[in-house]
Amino acid sequence: METLKTSFDFSDFPRIDLTIVGLVALSLLLFPLFPHSSFAMATMIQFLMFSLYGMGWNTIGGYGGQVDLGKAQYVGIGAYTTAVMLIRWDIPFWFSMPVGVVLGVTWSFIIGYPLFRLKGHYFAIATIATSLVLKDLFEVWDFVGASQGLEISPIKYTSPDFLRLFFREDIYYYYILLMFFFLGILYINWFRKSRLGYQLRCIKDNESVARSLGINVHLAKVKTYAIATSFVCVVGSFHACYIKSIEPEDTMSLDISILIALMAMLGGAGSLWGPIIGAGILIPLKSYLKDWLGASAGLIGIDLVIYASIIMLISATEPKGIWGLIQRFRNKESHR
Repeated sequence: METLKTSFDFSDFPRIDLTIVGLVALSLLLFPLFPHSSFAMATMIQFLMFSLYGMGWNTIGGYGGQVDLGKAQYVGIGAYTTAVMLIRWDIPFWFSMPVGVVLGVTWSFIIGYPLFRLKGHYFAIATIATSLVLKDLFEVWDFVGASQGLEISPIKYTSPDFLRLFFREDIYYYYILLMFFFLGILYINWFRKSRLGYQLRCIKDNESVARSLGINVHLAKVKTYAIATSFVCVVGSFHACYIKSIEPEDTMSLDISILIALMAMLGGAGSLWGPIIGAGILIPLKSYLKDWLGASAGLIGIDLVIYASIIMLISATEPKGIWGLIQRFRNKESHR
């Protein structure tokens, strides 16, 4: 009961922030009811997906200060678990998704213990390496379709199918994902005020001091890494049902890992709203750039260059991202 109360307690935010959040939440709830294009709906679904990816990354990358550039491997684990279980054994999403989370968390513990012996850029490079190794494994593993991937046949199911998450209209996917989005915010709101959340901030500030206070630094990092993994695996499972066609090159690419980290850092790593702000800027930009620039062979990858340039411009002014800029402006106003 206390956990639930903490999740819904946003009293440490100014009233103006909560008003804006309420208006945004209302807009998200009403968006499908107003005229919109299929492109706009697809962009909104991508926004919600990457907001959740960013929330997960933010636990270990923002609050914990560990720059993880390998989150795409967990997108793949979640997506492939759901796709394989649905295609081979007709097991619905709501049963396969928890299995994907368990597999992802298990893998995160296996690699997390040695990974968190590393620090700084060595840790970041190691996360990239583990993600690329897993991607290469999936590309030669026939059980998961190897490099050709897997495709969920739409003719096998009747829409709407809430168990298998098969719908012909995107509005159903939107509202299911929106439910996960709101639950994610509530969980992160609880997490940042939890014992583990305070331990992580102490570790981020000074690991030596954290150890002197009796905090098991290594275990705290590994546990948080598992929490981040859970977020990503859930959305990865949803991704498989929504896209219906997955392959290692698209689902587990380094671009996805980088984009997840960039969004959180742009919006404000270590803040509740940072990943959402970052996704709200980069995902619409990504959608338009994909059609405008990314489709040209000579310009593939320029979207990441543009994202990085935006982040460098923001970071030059405020290392804590857009949320840091907001906080700085607010502090200046309060001292006038």
